[in-house]
Amino acid sequence: MENKHIIINVGRQLGSGGHDIARMLAMDFNAKYYDKEILNLAAKESGFSEKVFEQNDEQRGFFKGLLRQYVPFLSDNGIYTSNFSPDSLFKFQSDAIRKAAQQGSCVFVGRCADYVLRDFDNVVNVFITASMWYRVEQILNKQKVTPQEAKRIVLQAEGKRAAYYNYYTGKKWGNAESYDLCVDSSVLGMLETEKLIADFVRKKFGL
Repeated sequence: MENKHIIINVGRQLGSGGHDIARMLAMDFNAKYYDKEILNLAAKESGFSEKVFEQNDEQRGFFKGLLRQYVPFLSDNGIYTSNFSPDSLFKFQSDAIRKAAQQGSCVFVGRCADYVLRDFDNVVNVFITASMWYRVEQILNKQKVTPQEAKRIVLQAEGKRAAYYNYYTGKKWGNAESYDLCVDSSVLGMLETEKLIADFVRKKFGL
């Protein structure tokens, strides 16, 4: 069990096992795990429906179509307003991430957490990649699609993640210089990849 307050931010390619590896890291370091859980926190912080955050989750370009469905919104002074944007959703989500990070050890999956927490000194930023064949296999194991369709799913999802990350951070999603460690989970498998990352974190913080 680890007692030091640490934050691990996990960026990941679709199908790389990033979610499972992040969850194992959270257990390893007795840390809270935040993936879609952060959307619930952001909804509570903002007072808006969690569904709004879910439909904007790590992607841009949905909001114009969604706006007619959810506005008008009730503001703090009780007046309905339509002065709302994806950028304000990102701010609510970022505030929720920072608040959670201040309360104890956490593992965050995606959602630009590495950028949001860039001024924290107790952070490790990790990016998990995998070969295309490995990622396609993961999709095929979960969905009844052809290999061609699985590859298209991977590429479309990653395009949205990249556009979202690049827009809000001014950096390039998956670029090695944005992370402390980049690792290919298809080389060692998820369990050994988690052990490698955990060992890196312990060495960095002297645990």
